[in-house]
Amino acid sequence: MSINVVLVEPEIPQNTGNIIRTCANTGAILHLIRPLGFSLEDKYLKRCGLDYWDISEIRYYDSFEELQEKYPDAKYFYSTTKANKAHSDMEFEDGCFLVFGKETKGLPKPLIEANMETCMRIPMLKLEKARSLNLSNSVAIVVYEAMRQIGYPGMR
Repeated sequence: MSINVVLVEPEIPQNTGNIIRTCANTGAILHLIRPLGFSLEDKYLKRCGLDYWDISEIRYYDSFEELQEKYPDAKYFYSTTKANKAHSDMEFEDGCFLVFGKETKGLPKPLIEANMETCMRIPMLKLEKARSLNLSNSVAIVVYEAMRQIGYPGMR
């Protein structure tokens, strides 16, 4: 099994390209929920993903519900600045799904409200102008914490 990274309607191709690289280097499976805010042919997406496209496992869905229907028994963790628990307080397991929202709005409010027990945040200073970390940085932080907890399977 592996960790799963879910991007709900990502908007910035460079972030998704960087996340593809993180997933390739950790063995995480990337799940992209449409609509995407860019074309898969976007030169910035390709440039950021470099030559990691062919060694990454990427799956596409038309809605988050479609993903949940395909994996109904999976454990989902939701990354949001509105959570009370830190990402490092979560108990990740092999095969879990780490869910991240779009860059401009994050995850939909109803999804957060329905899953508060498994919502997590990355601790940061409370500054008025600093709302959140970059999406690709956030994914990397949470993926590596999840990998640490499950013993870095297959990684050297």
